[in-house]
Formats: sequence, structure tokens, C-alpha cells
Amino acid sequence: MKTIAILPGDGIGPEIIAEAIKVLEVLQQDGLDVQLEQALVGGAAIDATGHPLPAETLALAKQADAVLLGAVGGYKWEQLDIAIRPEKGLLGLRSELELFANLRPALLFPELASASTLKAEVVENLDLLIVRELTGGIYFGEPRGVRTFDSGERQGFNTLVYTETEIERIARVAFDSAQKRNKRLCSVDKANVLESTELWREVVTTVSKDYPDVELSHMYVDNAAMQLVREPKQFDVIVTTNMFGDILSDLASQLTGSIGMLPSASLDANNKGMYEPIHGSAPDIAGKNLANPLATILSVAMLLRYSFNQETFAERIETAVSKVLQAGLRTQDIASENTKLVTTSEMGDAVVAAIKENK
Repeated sequence: MKTIAILPGDGIGPEIIAEAIKVLEVLQQDGLDVQLEQALVGGAAIDATGHPLPAETLALAKQADAVLLGAVGGYKWEQLDIAIRPEKGLLGLRSELELFANLRPALLFPELASASTLKAEVVENLDLLIVRELTGGIYFGEPRGVRTFDSGERQGFNTLVYTETEIERIARVAFDSAQKRNKRLCSVDKANVLESTELWREVVTTVSKDYPDVELSHMYVDNAAMQLVREPKQFDVIVTTNMFGDILSDLASQLTGSIGMLPSASLDANNKGMYEPIHGSAPDIAGKNLANPLATILSVAMLLRYSFNQETFAERIETAVSKVLQAGLRTQDIASENTKLVTTSEMGDAVVAAIKENK
């Protein structure tokens, strides 16, 4: 039996995780051999224990075969010292579990073409994957901090640093992913300005020699942002640094109509992963039964595919989501004319019903 550590987190996290649990429970009835164990993380953990990543939560995450996370953070904890804010729980999990590869698909369901802010012909049939390095770069580099000079002037500083090993391993994940798709990989950097990403480009190019069937291109990050809006379908797989991937994947999410639709996987070297929607905790709608649970439900599909090798169950979830959208059901973030507005729980119930119909 496999164990999934369930970490609801903050804001809308508990609401969307509740719908994902419904999906897992119906699949358990059909033979999915998993057990679910819940723990605190983020602001909820701070309130209960004083720390965003309690020892008990980290122990469960390490012992489990996969982790399903809701979201962390919120206005309530913004005044805390940065060292103990909810987001440190998320960064701690990524670091402690050595989840160096973040896979963020940007897939536009045909039924949601009108929800995108771009013209339908620009985004229709969009299907790209962003592979983001997750445990290095400027978010983890040392030294970092805020210092005060003798004059009283303060200076904030962070360090962007990558080793050849860190670059090579994320590059191989990206090349492997490209081989399973359309065999095109674009490496995004700022090699004309940053020495660390000059090394990035050099190492990625070297790794490409082991993947002669994959077409490699390079692009500066500012141009990549522009091209994602101008002509997103030119991309198949994008590989980039931690910070650039953070920004570009959120940009790509809006191409698909809503950040509430996109799942993600963060994997270690053995495909153990933490799975989560790419959106935040949305404290402004927390507790109102308004959030879109589909990104979290689709994260479950990624979990079953990448960490458990349960392709059939993963496809059943994705097919169910597609059917629900075809039926015109929409949460507020993807609603449009001639669609039926539903709540968080109603959307989850609809996906469960569609899964039951597709045995």
C-alpha cells in the first residue's frame, strides 16, 4: 500500500484538498491501494505549533510515497519575520525532500478557449510544459539578507548561484520530458547578463549531445515572456531556473484561462513527488466555497502518473475533468455566458460522478 501525505495548508487549501480527497476515495473503491495521512503546514502549522514546517509534518512527508499540498500563506502571517512565514514551510519541504524538478503543464482544455484573455486562434490546442529548477538559484543562494552600512543606508541582497550538477540534472529531466512529447526543448536564461546562466546555457548545450533526437533552442527570459504571449504554441518544453520558472509558469497559466486549472509536480531523483496547484491560498475567497478545485484534482492525476505509475487512474481523472467542462460546469474563475456556475464542492462532486461513470 502506498501512503499519500495530505497537507491542506492555508486559505482555500483545505477546501480544494477536500475535493481531491473525494476523488481519491472513489478511486480507492475501485482498487487504488493508497492510504491518506494529514498534517499541518504553513500558517495553520504556525498557529498550532509556532513553526511553518513542524517536525511531525516533515517526518510524514519523508516517510510517505507522495505528498499532496493545498496552498500556504495569507495576509494573517505577512507581518511575521521572513524566516518563519508560511512560505518557509513550502521551501523547506522542497529542500528537505530534494524536490529539484518542478513540472508545470500549461494545457488549454478546448472548452475554456474563451476564458483566455488572448485570441482563441493564439491559444487553441495549447499544450506546453515548463520544467523549473526548484532547489537552487536565487531563492536558496547564500549569502542573503539585509545589511546596514555605517551611513545607516540599508541594502538587501540575494545570491544567484548554480553548480554544473544542479544544471545537468534538471536539463536531463527536461530532455527526457521532451523525448516523450514533441522532441523540442527551449532553455530560457539571461546569459547575456548573468554569469550563472551563461554556465547554465553551456551545460544544457553539453547535455544536449546525449539527446540528438531533441531539438534544442535557447532564449533570453525577457524574450521568452514576450513570445509566450505572442506565439505560445511555438513552445513544447521549456527548461529554466528557479526564479524565471516561477514567473513564466504563472504567465503561462493565464494563457489557459485561469491559474485555477493548472497542476504541478515537484520530483526528486526517484520520482517521489509533491503535487500541488500552482495558484496561491487566495485568502480573499477562503471559506466561501468559491475556489476552483480542478488544478488540485489534476495534481492528483499527476501524482498517480509520475509517482505511482497508475496511468489508468490518472487518465480517468483527466477524462472526468474534461467531461465536467464539456457539460458546461464552471467555478467563478472560468465562468462565461451559457455556462453553469457551481461551487467548489459541487465541482468536486461532479468530477466524482464522472469518474464513477467511466469505470
